[in-house]
Amino acid sequence: MRILAVETSAGPASCAVVEDGKVIASSYNNTAQTHSQTLMPMVEEMLKQAGLTVSDMDRLAVSAGPGSFTGVRIGVAAVKGMAFAENKPCVGVSTLAAIARNARGIGFEGVVCAAMDARCRQVYTACFLAQNGEISRLSADEAISTDELKACLVSYDKPILLFGDGALLCYREFCGEIDRLLLAPEHLRYQTAVGVAHEARECEAVTAEMLQPLYLRLPQAERELKARQQLQG
Repeated sequence: MRILAVETSAGPASCAVVEDGKVIASSYNNTAQTHSQTLMPMVEEMLKQAGLTVSDMDRLAVSAGPGSFTGVRIGVAAVKGMAFAENKPCVGVSTLAAIARNARGIGFEGVVCAAMDARCRQVYTACFLAQNGEISRLSADEAISTDELKACLVSYDKPILLFGDGALLCYREFCGEIDRLLLAPEHLRYQTAVGVAHEARECEAVTAEMLQPLYLRLPQAERELKARQQLQG
């Protein structure tokens, strides 16, 4: 199966083509430009260098959230557009599950905790079990406080490896209170399109029309509006 994947859930953007688990091509961008400026030119150049087109793909994949609301919308819209144009099936995967895929192949056995900084001492997070070279889910994607995450991690009796852009924050806060807490190497810590493609192999594809973002909470503007409405009675 040949998969074109994009990842735009945080500051960096990336794209990749993965075929039957093998990375055929990939590209990564971490500039100050917005994803709306960089994503499609990056995809087009990567495909050109690989001698491929969207029509050569079996499915398209995107990290559909959680993450930056704007970034997720851009990634989902890009994949929907490409899928509509070529009538290709597509997959929206959990950003956290895609991050956890980075733990495959490094020999770690234990709990993989994917944590993304959601600001205000909150994280988007989910836990997975790494065992015998496979990754399986232990908990659902959640938006919770760092204190709630710490209480969850304390309950595990296995080594815990932290991934994601919230991993360092959590490691610094928890390392004196949770035994066997580890921080993933920086080059493996963050979400990438390669992880999205690997996760997409295990997920059910949908039509472009059905592809939707996977938000865990309302955007900040909507949260502020809701709070004002509650205060006004």
